Formats: sequence, structure tokens, C-alpha cells
Amino acid sequence: MTVLVFGHKNPDTDSTGSPLIWAWYLSEIAATPARAVLLGEPSAEAKFVLDHWGVDQPEIISDVEPGTQVVIVDTNNPAELPASVNKAEIRAIIDHHKLTGGLQTVAPIDITMRPLACTATIMHDLMGDDAGRMPRAIKGLMLSCILSDTLEFRSPTTTDHDRQLAEGLARDLGLDLSAYAAEMFAAKSDVSGLSDEDLLRVDAKSFDVGGLTLRVSVLETTAAAPVVARKAGIMEAMARVAADDGADEVLLFVVDILNEEATLLLPNDRVRSIAAKSFGIAPEGDTAVLPGVMSRKKQIIPFLKV
Repeated sequence: MTVLVFGHKNPDTDSTGSPLIWAWYLSEIAATPARAVLLGEPSAEAKFVLDHWGVDQPEIISDVEPGTQVVIVDTNNPAELPASVNKAEIRAIIDHHKLTGGLQTVAPIDITMRPLACTATIMHDLMGDDAGRMPRAIKGLMLSCILSDTLEFRSPTTTDHDRQLAEGLARDLGLDLSAYAAEMFAAKSDVSGLSDEDLLRVDAKSFDVGGLTLRVSVLETTAAAPVVARKAGIMEAMARVAADDGADEVLLFVVDILNEEATLLLPNDRVRSIAAKSFGIAPEGDTAVLPGVMSRKKQIIPFLKV
């Protein structure tokens, strides 16, 4: 039976690249037939990365059949996984997020969760000496995942290990790391073709906080101003997305990669209250600038209060 490898819904670069990396490892090194799949349309940056390295986009699936053998990467949150995931045969989880709970398995499994910035970095460690056998495209995917998740080492989640691995991969590939990262971020920043609803779903994850379900959206960009200029339409779309996605509120953080700050949109009094309690600010108007906030995992989710 072929093992399916997938990450979370709304796949970013790490949840697009890491399934491909691990499916290669299982199939080519571990002699275990495996196939990468996605749980949604990949982000613009992820599509750029696939095209740059000449890798076909994996099939998009909506659910898994009972008994399907799967490996879950870049998440352990059931809310970000197929509805029937607990009926699948989960073989392993490889992740760098906090333990959420709620997954059920039919047998003991391998779980690797490490406080690194990127799932792909963990995979490199798990491969050991076999990492040297990665073909150029897999190395390129691994580098891309690290650059994306660390925002080219600007994110506070970055570790020395992530940076050293990325720099080594760039040398092996003969790439100017900063120039390539700039190309990736340019692709990430182009949201001109997205509707307001789609923009809110580009990189969104659900969290239960104080009895509320919050849909926390992060848009990382090198051009924050054009996004903030769309705030009226985006804030109108928040209520629709919340209703459609089963959330009480949608929070949008527009992360300015170059200025290293986030702008939080404030569409109503409840979100203003959440902002005040979570970040110790006294928000006025419909936006709040949060200097230094770059990481949902480290600087947003742990501080959310309602």
C-alpha cells in the first residue's frame, strides 16, 4: 500500500514541500512506496517554488479513506487535517508546532516534534547521512521551506540549525540565498488576483481560545500597504469567512517582512478587545501596528486572550 504524506489545509511552502521531501525519502531511501498529496490549493509562493525546481504539483485531496496509511507533516492539529484522519492508519507525525491533541491512532507511531523553525529541517536530521543523496530538486524544496518559514532568518522562530542548513543547501545548489529569497517573497506578496475571501484563507489556522474559535490568518508580504489599502473590503469579508469556516472571529495579521512588523485589522469591538488583552495595546480605529511581530506560532498564538 502506498503511504500518503500530507501537511495542513491551506498549504504554504512548508506544507507543500515537506510532503514531497518525505515521500521521496520513504520511496527512494526507506523502500516504502509513498506519495505526496495536498489538502488544498498551494499558496502563490509554494507554486513559484514548485515551478522553479521543476516539480509537479501533488494531487489535491479532500479526505482519506478509512485504513489509508498516512504520514502527517507540519501539523498535528485535527482542525487542519481531513475529517476522516482518525480513521486512517497514521504511521508517523513530523512537526515543529505545539502539541494540540485530538488525533487517534490504531497502533503506536513514530512522532518527531522539535523546536525548529521548519519541518524540512527536522526531515534533514532524520535522514542522517542519506540526506546527501537528495537530488537537486529535493534540496531546492528543502531550502525553500526553510527560507519561507524563517522569512529569510527574520522570524524569531529561526534557530542556528535552520540557518546553517539553509546556507549549506544554498552553497550546494550554487544559489545566491538572498536573491532567491527575494524571488520567493515577491511571489508571496502578489495578492492582486485574490478576492478578499481568498486573501483571508491564504494562510489561516483555527484555534480555540477562551471558548471562542478564532481563525487566525497571516499574510506575509514585502508590500503591506496595498493590502492594508483593501481593508474595507477585507473587513466586510471577515464575517462571511467566519460564518463559512465555523469561526467566531477572523483575525488578519499583515506581516511586513522588510519592516518586521504586523498590522492587525480591527473590524469590530470584539476584535479590538482581543487585541487589547492579547498585546497590551489601546487600539483606536480599524488597524493596530505591532512592531516586531513576525511569527504566528511564537508571537501571536501564545498571547491570544479573549
